Amino acid sequence: MIFRFYQPKEVTCQLCGSKSVKISGFLGICGDCIRKDPSSSLPYIKMAHKKARIPYGLPAEPPRTPGGIQCNFCSNQCSLGEGDIGYCGLRKNENGQFVGAGTKQGMLSYYLDPHITNCCAAWFCPAGTGQGYPEYAYREGPEQGYSNLAVFFYGCNFNCLFCQNASHKEFPRHLINVEEFVKTIRKNEQISCMCFFGGSPEPQLPFALKASKRALELKKKILRICWEWNGCGNSSLVRKAAQYSLKTGGNIKFDLKAATPSLSLAVSGVDNTKAFENFEMIAKEFYNERPNLPILMASTLLVPGYVSAAEVEQIARFISEINPDIPYSLLAFYPAFKMIDLPPTSKVQASECYHIAKKYLNRVNIGNLHILGIKAQNELL
Repeated sequence: MIFRFYQPKEVTCQLCGSKSVKISGFLGICGDCIRKDPSSSLPYIKMAHKKARIPYGLPAEPPRTPGGIQCNFCSNQCSLGEGDIGYCGLRKNENGQFVGAGTKQGMLSYYLDPHITNCCAAWFCPAGTGQGYPEYAYREGPEQGYSNLAVFFYGCNFNCLFCQNASHKEFPRHLINVEEFVKTIRKNEQISCMCFFGGSPEPQLPFALKASKRALELKKKILRICWEWNGCGNSSLVRKAAQYSLKTGGNIKFDLKAATPSLSLAVSGVDNTKAFENFEMIAKEFYNERPNLPILMASTLLVPGYVSAAEVEQIARFISEINPDIPYSLLAFYPAFKMIDLPPTSKVQASECYHIAKKYLNRVNIGNLHILGIKAQNELL
């Protein structure tokens, strides 16, 4: 696969005056200023996210209308007044009632992704390795001949400026109920796992949990339930999701975008504190019940100029203090959405971040090697 990028141009930080190709022109400020001077950075951060969301008809910030209807699906805790829509864009207050996706019906699309997929857990999961055979895998090695049902949820409780699936903001009109969704699973015996991603599953977790329960009722053989998300969901719903993954041999992939609160706000639009809390909860409650086949992993996208080795070190230290055996995947970045003017992750950045993460963790992987122009991780080592 060949990637063609815009030629990065030098951008001047509007706060400190520094110039670099690793400053996003859309955000307008550098990563150092965001980390060191959060209060001065905040107006630029808010303006960038407002500009990114207005074309889609989405609110600039999570609504906080006094006396509105409270949505508790994710950590944004939107309060919707009459006519308001949630930050995710999936639900609206009409005549004092929620209208939209998330509980009885979902806004999603899905497709078969033949194994071995590009899932960021493939380096240790049953589909990629056969680990857990015969209880959780159909083969002793990679599950060639089987497929993942990739379930793409529209809408997201984040607003990542580097989003690589920004089509989730373009909502289809058709809503799908659980029985319509599970028809695909009923008809195809070669589906061995189901991964919910997007967008992100959090704003539609009640629907996803109902769909998981029904799918497992129909398919008595192996069907691993997996989640790929930002992690800022309602804790009780996240716990239920983890229970399905534990039972079926599935995995939960947390995208821990940044450790510094101001940087997380800058790149994703909202606070990600809940992601770290939910990650720790799942690790402590479930990880040791199936340590040889990890239920949990973390990933971080290495965004040049913003998600630096210092951020990776903070995240790796956090994970190691819970359990140093939890897998951690560092993903190479390519320009997308509103950060189209940044360069891709370099081999130097990937190598530096890998070695820092390895100081704390036993299982570290580099993903998206094709973006780095290499075929094997050991080319960085």
